[in-house]
Parts: sequence; C-alpha cells; structure tokens
Amino acid sequence: MYVIPEPSKQLLTDMMAFTAAQIAQLVEGTVEGNPMASVHAFGKIEEASPGQLSFLANPKYEEYFYSTNASVIIVNESFQPRQKKETTLIRVPNAYLAFATLLSKYQELVQQQLTGIEQPSFVATTAALGSEIYLGAFSYVGKCAQIGDQTKIYPNCYIGDEVVIGKRCVLHPGVKIYHQCVLGNDVIVHAGTVLGSDGFGFAPQPDGSFTKVPQIGNVVVEDQVEIGANTTIDRATIGSTIIRRGAKLDNLIQVAHNVEIGSNTVVAAQAGISGSTKVGKGVMIGGQAGIIGHISLGDGAKVNAQSGVIKSLDPGKAVYGTPAYDYTQFLRSQVISRKLPELEKRIQELEKIISDLKSNG
Repeated sequence: MYVIPEPSKQLLTDMMAFTAAQIAQLVEGTVEGNPMASVHAFGKIEEASPGQLSFLANPKYEEYFYSTNASVIIVNESFQPRQKKETTLIRVPNAYLAFATLLSKYQELVQQQLTGIEQPSFVATTAALGSEIYLGAFSYVGKCAQIGDQTKIYPNCYIGDEVVIGKRCVLHPGVKIYHQCVLGNDVIVHAGTVLGSDGFGFAPQPDGSFTKVPQIGNVVVEDQVEIGANTTIDRATIGSTIIRRGAKLDNLIQVAHNVEIGSNTVVAAQAGISGSTKVGKGVMIGGQAGIIGHISLGDGAKVNAQSGVIKSLDPGKAVYGTPAYDYTQFLRSQVISRKLPELEKRIQELEKIISDLKSNG
C-alpha cells in the first residue's frame, strides 16, 4: 500500500486558519459553542484531529461524533446529540451542502494561485487568451482558439483550432477538445476526456464494406456542466451535439453524435447514449444504462442502472430492465419472482388434489 508522505499529505488538507464564526458566516449557519474556535484543515469525522473542520450529515456516522477530535463540526439544524460533547458546532439546514460549499471555496483559492503559461507548450499566434489563465506544460492551443478569463488548463491538454472556451473553466490533465467545439462558462472537464471526436457514421456499401460519413458538426457544452474522466462526446454529423446548462456526466460515458442532453440532467458511469437521442431536463440515468438512437427521454424521466431503453419515455417515467419497462411493474414482478417456489408447490398440491378427485370420480 502506498502511503502519502507527511508533507504531501498536509498539502492535501491544509487551508488558511478560520474561526467557527467566520465559517458560519460563509455557510449561513449558527455557532453553538466557542465562536473563536480555530481550524486550519479539513478532516473526516472518524479520524479528524484538533484544529480540523469536519461535518456530520449521514446518521450512519453519528457514532463518530462522540469520539472525533475535530475542533469544529458542521451539523444539520435538526441534529440532537444523544450525549453532551464539548465541541463547537455550526448548525445549518443541510450539513452536506454546507461542507461542499466550503470545499468549493477552498478549491477556488487553490486554483486562483495558478496563472501563467508553463513551458514547453504551444499557443498559436492567432489564439486569444483571456486574463489570469493557466496553461500547463505540454499543452497545445490551436489557431483562432479562444480561452476565457481565469480558465485553468492543466498539462497535456489539446485545444483544437477555433475552439471557444468560456470563463472560469477547468480542464484537467490530458483533456482533448477537437476543432470548433464550444464550452460555456464554469465548465469542468476531468482527465482524459475527449470532446468532438468523430461520430460513428458509416454508410454500408453493396459489397459489404462501409464508407465513412464525414462528421462536420461540433460539440456545444453550456455553462456549469461537469464531465467526468475518460468520457467521450462525439461531434455531430451536421449541427451540434449539445450538453445543456448544469448537466453532470460521470466517468466513462459515451455520448454519440447529435445527442442532446437537457439541463440539470445527471448520467452515471459507463452509460451509453446512441446517436440523435434527445434527453430532457432533470433526467437521471443510472450506471451502465444503454439508450438506443433516435428516441427521446421526457423531462424528469429516470433510467435505472443497467437498463436498456429501446423506446421513447414520457416525462417523469421511471424504467428498469432490458428491455426497460415500468419501474413499478418491475418491483411487482420481483415480488412475484421471489414467491415462485411457493407458487410451484401450491400448483403441485392442486394438481394432486385434482388427480385424486378424478381417480375417485
């Protein structure tokens, strides 16, 4: 097992010193205890030490609340300890969300320290770079590309010709964005992801071979989208493959050409969405789900993990299975399936009774 050396481990958790009162102001919480209690690092509640800030949101972790050494703990307003503990609490409506907010602010502070262009790297003379950007070593920025203010591009990234990237975006190491793709503001793309590679378009020929159909469209990613590691989003054959505002895509997802994913939709790892499918707003797609092409998923639809969707779904519809069908019916089927041995036994008993009746008839 690899152990993080202590100096490096400290870099992962250190932050500027803040008091409980200052933190409460950031998360709009109420201090219970010492408002001047100071913390300089984050820690998990089960292993936090003095000087660290932790949180309790999941009731399964309540046992650690009574043994943790954290100096300050963020808890839900409704939390009532079973026993007294001399630790400063910050009460908020949603402890998980409040802690996530603090981590985001801390990450922003860290990223703001990264500016400038590292060498070796290549930037075309016709590219337009905004202010306070960071371009990591071994990165490439193509002709007429545009990169917005405060965007961070980590090492080994490829930004193709005429690509447009908005403000405050983050491209993690090894991201590849093909020519003419467009990213909005506050977009996060994780390592190894490819945006704008060719869609899977091939025309069958009489002799059984396939002729490639040129893919001349692009990919458009709107504001506040996050895309996980090693995900691939194909460029459109004509027009655009579109990821709407606020959508969240996990790792290892395949989005095919001319797909449109609606705003605030979430897609879990290893899902695949085939060409020209339209996914509505607020849709939830579970891991390893497969969705065929040229269908639509209505707003708020839910596709459970490992489902195979072969027809369009109405808004709010929840499905499961392959082929996917109504989730409520699936649950009923599962109940019946568990009773099959008992039902078989009852059928055999009935058959015996019928047989005896016939024999005595």
